[in-house]
Amino acid sequence: MRGNADLSSRINRQGIACDAVRRSAGQCEAFCGEYAGDAGDPCLKSLRLISCDGISLDEFAELITRFPLLEELELSECPELLVDCSGSLYPEVYEVLGRACPQLKHFRMNKQYFQEQKWGNNDADAEGIAAMHELRSLQLVANDLTNKGLAAILDNCPRLESLDIRHCFNVKMDGDDSGGNGEGTLLREKCARIKTLRLPNDSTHDCHLEVQSPRFARTEEEIRRSWSISPVYYSPWLQDSEEDDDDFCRSPSRYEADLDRYEKVLPRSMRTFL
Repeated sequence: MRGNADLSSRINRQGIACDAVRRSAGQCEAFCGEYAGDAGDPCLKSLRLISCDGISLDEFAELITRFPLLEELELSECPELLVDCSGSLYPEVYEVLGRACPQLKHFRMNKQYFQEQKWGNNDADAEGIAAMHELRSLQLVANDLTNKGLAAILDNCPRLESLDIRHCFNVKMDGDDSGGNGEGTLLREKCARIKTLRLPNDSTHDCHLEVQSPRFARTEEEIRRSWSISPVYYSPWLQDSEEDDDDFCRSPSRYEADLDRYEKVLPRSMRTFL
């Protein structure tokens, strides 16, 4: 359910997602949704949610417990699961994942762009991910984890074979970058066992998401000054929208009568697929 911008004004994509999963009759094993998320099949092994900002923490906690067989999970650009503007997931998200998905082997948690933060816990995500001991692959594009957080992941995920930390510019592995304590050298040694490794400065041209230019903050004083001038927090996911009384196009629907209406506006090829 990706790349359907031309249909977004005509149909409810979340409703279509409901319909597709319903018609799988309990046999759906993989679901990927962008701006449309619904997957309630207990057979699910792969779940990818991208820019699905209609999912709250409580809803996610209830949803993920349905998938005991889940092996692959992506939570990219899902702002309502984020703690704050730094973009770290709630610690409760990782706690729920640890209990509900013991077979999780592949995890993606990407951001739209890297934003340097001069405060807070940059390794909040890394601490949660370090508890995923069965991970085989990890993608954290534009995350703000540091050398310490990455080391914790490498130490606690011994089966990790693929690691993608492109645009994670707080990780510094080149030269004497850690005050002479050799952190960069130690990290390179820990990464030597990783078969597929993408480093912060590697190109993002083949990334499945569009990654924007990083935003660096020079000093805390500069950050405070900008907040004093413009104290309103701006989120790239929030957009102004006009009120619309048409529930068919605006709000999710699980009613059979509405689901059947989608077929009438879809191209024939997509009707056949569903």
